[in-house]
Amino acid sequence: MDEKKIIPKDYSANSIQVLEGLEAVRKRPAMYIGDVGEKGLHHLVYEVVDNSIDEALAGHCSEIQVFINEDNSVTVIDNGRGIPVDFHEKEQRSALEVVMTVLHAGGKFDKDSYKVSGGLHGVGVSCVNALSKDCEVTVHRDGKTYKQAYKIGVPQTEVSEVGTTDITGTAVTFKPDDSIFQITEYKFSILETRLRELGYLNKGVRLTITDKREKNDDGEFISSSFYTEEGLKEFARYMDKTRVSLIEDVLYTDTIKNDIPVEIALKYNTSYSENVHSYVNNINTIEGGTHLVGFRRGLTRTLKRYAEGSGAVAKQKVEINGDDFREGLTAVISVKVAEPLFEGQTKTKLGNSEVSLAVDQAISEMLKIYLEEHPKEAKIIVQKVILAASARIAARNAKERIQRKNAMSGGGLPGKLADCSDRTPETCELFLVEGDSAGGTAKQGRNRHTQAILPLKGKILNVEKAMTHKIFESEEINNIFKALGVTIGTEEDSKAINLEKLRYHKIIIMCDADIDGSHIETLVMTLFYRYMRDLIKRGHLYIATPPFYLIKAKKGKQARYCWSEEERIQTVKEFGDGKEGAVSIQRYKGLGEMNADQLWDTTMNPEHRILRQVSIESSAEADSIFSMLMGDEVAPRREFIEANAKYAKIDV
Repeated sequence: MDEKKIIPKDYSANSIQVLEGLEAVRKRPAMYIGDVGEKGLHHLVYEVVDNSIDEALAGHCSEIQVFINEDNSVTVIDNGRGIPVDFHEKEQRSALEVVMTVLHAGGKFDKDSYKVSGGLHGVGVSCVNALSKDCEVTVHRDGKTYKQAYKIGVPQTEVSEVGTTDITGTAVTFKPDDSIFQITEYKFSILETRLRELGYLNKGVRLTITDKREKNDDGEFISSSFYTEEGLKEFARYMDKTRVSLIEDVLYTDTIKNDIPVEIALKYNTSYSENVHSYVNNINTIEGGTHLVGFRRGLTRTLKRYAEGSGAVAKQKVEINGDDFREGLTAVISVKVAEPLFEGQTKTKLGNSEVSLAVDQAISEMLKIYLEEHPKEAKIIVQKVILAASARIAARNAKERIQRKNAMSGGGLPGKLADCSDRTPETCELFLVEGDSAGGTAKQGRNRHTQAILPLKGKILNVEKAMTHKIFESEEINNIFKALGVTIGTEEDSKAINLEKLRYHKIIIMCDADIDGSHIETLVMTLFYRYMRDLIKRGHLYIATPPFYLIKAKKGKQARYCWSEEERIQTVKEFGDGKEGAVSIQRYKGLGEMNADQLWDTTMNPEHRILRQVSIESSAEADSIFSMLMGDEVAPRREFIEANAKYAKIDV
C-alpha cells in the first residue's frame, strides 16, 4: 500500500505565516538572545554595549556608561559619533529608525565604517528594541540632539530634533518586556563582570556601571569603573591575583600579523592547572578554535626548542610534551577578525584557518625575544616544565596501576554506587550525595528506574592544589570517574575528557544546606571545572537545592517547605495569622534530617524540585573564583564568602 501524506484541508497560502521585521524576534526570542531567562535578559545589555564598543574599536569612542535604573530599565551612553539620523534612501526613513527597527541593519556591515565588530553581528540593538516594553534613543550629532521612542519595537514618534549640543554620542534606554522574559530584574554583579572583561579587552576605553536601585554607606549609588592602559597585561595579573607567581613578569605582545590584530598576555604561576582564555572581537570563545590552536603550537615549539637547547632536558633524562609547557600557565589571547566564522555547539569556536598562523607567529616571536633577553626567568620556566613532565609520568603510572587493579578485581562500577535500571543516558541522573547517611536516605527515596546514587565520603581532594597523580590516586575521585563512565587524560593532554561512554546526562551535586555542604559543592565543582569542563559546557552538571525549613501552622495541618529566609518570614506571618511566630519551625541543617519521602518530595522529584544548572558565563571570572575559593589566600576567600553568604554566621 502506498503511503500518503495527510494534508489538513485548511492548509493553504493563508497558513504560511510570514514574520515581518521584528515580529520574528518576538515570536522566537531564544533564537536571537539564547533564552528568555537571566542569561537572555543580561544579553540585551551586552548587545547595546557592543554597539558602543564597535565605535571604540573604530577609534571614535573612549567612554561608555551603563545605568541600571530604579525601575529595572537600563541606559547605555557612549561618546561615539552618534547613530546617523539622515534620510535612508532605500528604506525611505531616518537611518536611526532603520538601525532600531530592521534586523541585520547597521554600520558594521559596511567595511568602511567598521573593520571588526562584536555582538550578534548586526542583530543587536533592533533585537533589544523588539524585546523591550519601552525604548528611547537620544543621538548627539552634528551639533544637534535627536530623539525617537518605541514600544515593543514600534516607533511611537518620528525621529525629531529636540535641541542643540556640543557633544557627540548615543544614549539608549530600554525596559525589557515582562510578557517575554521570565525575570526582569538585573543583577549588578553579572553586568559588572562583563564590563570588567571589556575594560581589559579594550585598553584606553573607560566603562562605568552604576546601580540606581541601591546606595552605599556614603549615600552614593553603587558603582564600578574599569579602565586599563595595559589591556591584557592587567587582565593576566587580575586572573592570577590569588596564585603564587613563578616569575613576576607578564609576557606580552600587541601586534598585527597578516592584517589580523593579535594581543597576547601570559604569565606562569606555581599551580598545576592551565588557564588559557581566548577572545575574538571581544567574544569569549569558550570552545577555543584556530586562534587557540595557533597559540599552543607556537608556545610549545618555541619553548621546547629553547628547553632542549639549554641542555636541562637531557640532563634530567625526561621526555617533555606540549602539555608540560601549559602547567601553571595563565594566558589571554585576543584577536580581531573582520569576518569571523564561528562553529561548535554554542557557536563560540573560531573556524578561520588564517588566524592560526597569525597567532602562532605572534607568540613565537614574543617568546623567542623574551627567553633570549631573560635567561634567569627562562631557566625557572624550563625547570617548571621538567617538573610538570615528571608529574605527568607519575600520573600516567598511577592511572595504569589503578586500571590494573580494577582489571584484577573485576573493574566495573564502584561498589558504593546504587545504579538505576534504565540504560539510556539522556533519561538517567546521577546524584553525588554528601555522606553515607544521606546517601542511604536518597537510595530509599529515589526513582530506581532513572536515578542513581553515589555517596561521597567527607570532603574530596582539593584538585586546585593537588598534582595530577594525586588526583588519579584518590579513591573518591576515581569512583566519580568510574560511575560516570568517562576517562580523563591522554598522552598529549592530561586533562582531555572522553565523553563517549557518559552514563548519565544529569549529574546532580546534593549536599547539606550548611557551610560544610557548600564547601563540598565547591570541591566537586572545582573537580568538574578543572578536569571535566566539557560536561559543564554541555549542560550536564546541576546542584540540588534542599529546603532550609519545614514550617507547620499553629492551627490545622498546614505545612510548607521554605528555601530562603524571606520565604520563612512570610510563611511564619501567614501561619501565625499575620503575627510573628508559628507551633513548629524545623531547620534542616543536613539531608539526613529528612526522611526518604521528604527528600524525594522536596529535592529529588523532577515535578517539584529546584535544580540549579552550572554554566560558564565567563571562563576568566570562573577561573578567578575557583582559584580564590580553593587556593591558599584566606583574605580574598573570606571577603567573597561574607559578600555572598546565605548563612548568618561564617566560619573560615
